[in-house]
Parts: sequence; C-alpha cells; structure tokens
Amino acid sequence: MAGTTIRDDGLVEQAFTAAIATQGVALDDPAYAPMLAHVRATMGESKISVFRHLLGGEETRAQAANAAFEAAYGDLVGAGHCAPIDGAAAVVETLRTAGVKVALTTGFSRVTADRILAALGWQGLADLTLVPAEAGRGRPFPDLVLTAVLRLEIDDVREVATAGDTTYDILCGLRAGARTVTGVLTGAHQAEALSATGATHVLESVRDLPAVLDL
Repeated sequence: MAGTTIRDDGLVEQAFTAAIATQGVALDDPAYAPMLAHVRATMGESKISVFRHLLGGEETRAQAANAAFEAAYGDLVGAGHCAPIDGAAAVVETLRTAGVKVALTTGFSRVTADRILAALGWQGLADLTLVPAEAGRGRPFPDLVLTAVLRLEIDDVREVATAGDTTYDILCGLRAGARTVTGVLTGAHQAEALSATGATHVLESVRDLPAVLDL
C-alpha cells in the first residue's frame, strides 16, 4: 500500500522517529542514523520484524516500539496526511472490471491498515486486504501473496501479477512464483535496485500496470 497505491511522503520515517524515541534513541543519538538506514533498506517488511532487528531481539522493547510506530502513523493518517497515488484507485477498478481479483497488502498492522482504508474511503475498493499477522510472515517471504492466492481461490500462482515499490515487494512476488513481478518508482527504492532484485518490469507508477497486463 504505502509507496505503491498510497503516497508515503515520509510518513513511515516520521512514525519511526517517534517510535524509536520511546526506546531512548533520539535524533542526535549516534545509533539513530544506522537505524534509519536499516528502515529505508527494509521498506515493505513487517514493522515488528524491523524493530526486533533494531532492538537486538528484545521482544518487549520491539513490541513497545511497534505499538508506538502504529500509533504515530495512525495519528498522521488521522490528521489528514494520507493520500492515494494518482490513479491508483482507478487502476484497481479497471483490473476488477476486467475480471482480475485484487489484493492490497501491507507491512502495517490491521488497525493501521484499516485507518488508511477508512481515510481514503477504500474499504470496498479491492477484493481483499492483508497484513502480515493474517498471512504468517511479512515480506520478503512469500506468505502475503500465497495467502491472497488461497483466499481469492486463484487456480495457479503463474496467473498472479504483483506490484510494489520496494526490493522486498519484488522478492515476495518472485518467491511466491508470480508470473509478473513489477516494481514502481513512487516509493522507497529506485529502478536499479528493483531491477537488480529481479523485477520483470519497472514502471513510473502503478497506474501503468494495466498496460503491462494487456488490459
């Protein structure tokens, strides 16, 4: 969602900064810059997994930081700092009209995902929305895509197309066996990184996806 169908505009980094401060890491702390670099490199991963890594596997601290992150991001959404990628909703409608089932996936919690969907009026936009806790593991593992395949009763993973703005999105799609694994340039990672990870296509925006699928 964020970076692919939803404009991020730095919201993830703002929420991360607020969250990690609750664990004693302020902007001027020498540990902050490498932590932020890890967040940027792992965009698309389940946020609790990111905090577990950053906080050395200390589960209590990781859970507290993740809760603070979700609260901070939710507050930003509630304050109106949430907007769709231009044309994203129309793309989903185009795909569904053509008979393509659409799942929106995210590394956020269900509570945060629902706040985003409500803020945009997107509750019924896609056939399915999924968060890591509902699939098993988050990206870069294939669980989100494979869970969508099962829930939407797709006959063959080779009929699946994925799109995302991060290298972890690309890995997730490849590991799930999707036929088309597209990177988009509206989010975290650049074309070179997406291509090097194995993207079958790299597009300026998700709004260009129907053309790739000949729709």
